[in-house]
Amino acid sequence: MNFSSDNVSPICPEILAAIGEASDPALPYGADAASQQLDHAFSDLFGKEVAVVPVATGTAANLVGLSALVSPFGGVACHHQAHINRTESTGVAFYGNGAKLMTMDGPSAKLLPETLDAFLTRENTHGMHSVDPECVAITQATEFGTIYDVDEVQAIGRVAKAHGMKFFMDGARFANAIAALGCHPADITWKAGLDVLSFGATKNGAMAVDAIILFDPSLRGRVEKARKRGGHLFSKHRYLAAQLLAYVKDDLWLRNA
Repeated sequence: MNFSSDNVSPICPEILAAIGEASDPALPYGADAASQQLDHAFSDLFGKEVAVVPVATGTAANLVGLSALVSPFGGVACHHQAHINRTESTGVAFYGNGAKLMTMDGPSAKLLPETLDAFLTRENTHGMHSVDPECVAITQATEFGTIYDVDEVQAIGRVAKAHGMKFFMDGARFANAIAALGCHPADITWKAGLDVLSFGATKNGAMAVDAIILFDPSLRGRVEKARKRGGHLFSKHRYLAAQLLAYVKDDLWLRNA
């Protein structure tokens, strides 16, 4: 067992087999049969109609997904230890065309609802001379391995909604959080007011795929254009879809976590 990072883990056998089975010729850029199944598979998983936009990296899932929720002159409120702040270089500003990360502290790399409420109240009062927060982002599980429980995510969602903010979750290790909490995926996503989730698979047995889950399917066009503009649209899209379909089949994602 290697404790340096979950990135050192191999491809799990079920996903490796699914990649091999996707070797027949198929239409490109998401027009293949496997890609057409993604929305249905993930809508079943979350108990709500969703749109799924696959990418090959967690960084792309975070940055392309976030770009749909914040304007070039807006801000993303997050913990200072959040992955998007500590480990994504200047990607949020790059994909958000100038959008700024606005950070705050909290115990164990987690935002506290009361701290977030005070921060949003304080930072949303300076008008045209400053950056107004437009989105709240949390990491689940956090870089410290801590997990927001159901009540904590829903409380943050209520604060975000009260301030008119969009709500984003970096779920590179979302499977680990669900496995630990034992809750339904809906409880810490759309039922908590989440707009966009980056749903991680690469760190949990996939070869190279994470999914942008849109709980408002009308965002699909915007996110797909951002994906193309950023160079993350795969030609042989079926290999991303095959990984994701195998990943969620028969709860493989939870068993791996």
